[in-house]
Amino acid sequence: MSSIDNFATGLLCSRVKTVTERALACGALISIPTNYELVEHNGVVFLVRILSNLVRKDEAKKQEQNKGSLGRDFNPFLPYEEDLWVADISDTHVCILNKFNVVDNHLLIITRRFEQQESWLTEQDFTAIWTCLADFDGLAFYNGGKLAGASQKHKHLQLVPLPLAPTGVKLPIEPLLSEASFTGSLGTIPGFPFKHAFTRLNPNWVRSPIEGGVATLEQYRNLLKALGLEVTTNNNQQTGAYNLLATRYWLLIIPRLYECFESISVNSLGFAGALLVRNSEQLQRLKEYGPMNILKSVAIPI
Repeated sequence: MSSIDNFATGLLCSRVKTVTERALACGALISIPTNYELVEHNGVVFLVRILSNLVRKDEAKKQEQNKGSLGRDFNPFLPYEEDLWVADISDTHVCILNKFNVVDNHLLIITRRFEQQESWLTEQDFTAIWTCLADFDGLAFYNGGKLAGASQKHKHLQLVPLPLAPTGVKLPIEPLLSEASFTGSLGTIPGFPFKHAFTRLNPNWVRSPIEGGVATLEQYRNLLKALGLEVTTNNNQQTGAYNLLATRYWLLIIPRLYECFESISVNSLGFAGALLVRNSEQLQRLKEYGPMNILKSVAIPI
């Protein structure tokens, strides 16, 4: 039986708060502390987080490596930690906390059964996103492949609350999105110096996540086709790495060429205007080169 009808009742935010408190108390949730700076570049005030506790970050990584030593195919989501469980979304998806979180209330939307992270997204994936967005005003994102920042093989979408930064806008890239130009439903952002595709979504789909899932799947495939990443019918494996970002109002896809700029890793949040560096040296290099130039260097320049 589907959990959608019971789940979309306005309880997700309160569940996240309750589970977070419990998971922190028992040690299941390990928050990675950061400081941040705002770095303005090319019309965007980027939020740059700097790790303030490298020891904790490295310990978290060591924990994952130790679990991985149990077997090359170790999967932290099958089974997932019960103390991180937030809600059953549907027959196909579950919502849990991100164990090693840099952003507070960072959620993972994982498939109940194993699916490859490098497989195309499905109607059920988008229905799960809309189910969560009905009660959680956030940014959903997907790191499609290792080159796009994915660190686990098991398919997982992610959701972080908005606003993302204390800058007066919900997302650092928001000012650029308002300048989008469209040919039909296909949009491009003049301020983005890299290949991408953009479209508007209907926020009323939060009232009917199943309808939203069907409609968003169609728009997702249209964007992929425009980017030369057309879904083939005989193979569910993606034909190239990409980042996907979505809110209640829009959907954005960026193909990827590289995982890192020098030693600075970039995932989907980078294209939302939020980057993470390990130390002051990386921060200085980011400032010298420019955050937008870093995004251009790991994507496909135009």
